[in-house]
Amino acid sequence: MAGKANFTPEEWARVVASPMVAGMAITAADPSGLWGLLKETMSSGWALLEAKQEAGANPLAKAVADDITTSETRTAARDSVQAQFKGVQLAEFKGKAIEELRAVAALVDAKAPEDAAGFKAWLREVAQKVAEAGTEGGFLGFGGVAVSDAERATLAEISSALGTSATQA
Repeated sequence: MAGKANFTPEEWARVVASPMVAGMAITAADPSGLWGLLKETMSSGWALLEAKQEAGANPLAKAVADDITTSETRTAARDSVQAQFKGVQLAEFKGKAIEELRAVAALVDAKAPEDAAGFKAWLREVAQKVAEAGTEGGFLGFGGVAVSDAERATLAEISSALGTSATQA
């Protein structure tokens, strides 16, 4: 079972930050206003809580969800995200996030091969939940779509970066 001990502190911070990065890629693909942003942000938090509480969760996802509850890990993950995205313009943000997910996928493949496939599938699931959290288009939440074309395309890019299937969307 893979966990924090499989990674250097810097690597672990990137792994822990990866669910947030997946959510940020979706949000950057099609920003959906304040309420949509809040819903999308909360959905990645809920995905972490589910991984923590679900008995059959991927062991690496569970380790991430357990460890992010410590202030030291949250600070390291936040610092990692800030360092990765410092100075990145909104137009470049999605591409940078997908690039980071590709790097984390390779890192997990190398350092935690027994849990890698399940962890990457979980990250893809986090992105899917974020995409479905806010209604895109419409007015005041009416007449929009659950997952926009831009989000659907981003989900496909995330799937490709992670090496997972894009069965949902």
